Amino acid sequence: MNTIIETIRRELKKNADPKTRESAQRFFKESVNHYGVKSAVVGRIARDGFKAVKDKTKAEIFGLCETFWRSGYMEESFVACDWSYRLRADFEPADFKVFDKWVNKYVTNWASCDTLCNHSVGAFIEMYPRFLRGLKVWAKSKNRWARRASVVSLIIPARRGKFLKDIFGLADILLTDPDDMVQKGYGWMLKAASEAHQQEVFGYVMKHKAVMPRTALRYAIEKMPKALKAEAMKLG
Repeated sequence: MNTIIETIRRELKKNADPKTRESAQRFFKESVNHYGVKSAVVGRIARDGFKAVKDKTKAEIFGLCETFWRSGYMEESFVACDWSYRLRADFEPADFKVFDKWVNKYVTNWASCDTLCNHSVGAFIEMYPRFLRGLKVWAKSKNRWARRASVVSLIIPARRGKFLKDIFGLADILLTDPDDMVQKGYGWMLKAASEAHQQEVFGYVMKHKAVMPRTALRYAIEKMPKALKAEAMKLG
């Protein structure tokens, strides 16, 4: 098992580029540990690496994913996200504890948060909607990344028109959250929901725009027609 980890890390280091590492840091306010490997290359390394573990049990693969998360390197977290998503057909209710641990213990930036939650957690929630209550627990967390995770987990289901009541419920919890990463997260969720429920989302924005942070509001209305955008942006 350690050989697999070592092989992945060797490939990441071999493909590291100082310029990529330097430019990537500009997208983050917090300090991020990364090798400096382009996303497409990380994807290839993850895909090729999974061939060596695909016959192992889910528990064994999740264990390898945890080792990647523990490293603190963003690219290794991307490998963990890729591998966990490849196991989605075998997700079971107990796996929420795994995702909960990763979100609360290892996620330290928006890229790792979104990569895990848009795909693995989102797929899990679609399979087991009763765990929407777990997202509401995250939304009330002191951990900014758990709060963002609660809403970015629903981006893909929202685009499909699912879970609108719960989407509004999460937005209610986070409505006046002072953290811009959380504001952008729930605004993005509302924008995704507007693809299938434009009038409902517009109505929600109009109802709450007096207290909704402008960052969240702008994200929420981004895909709406100009007339609706103008109406939503009016002050007073």
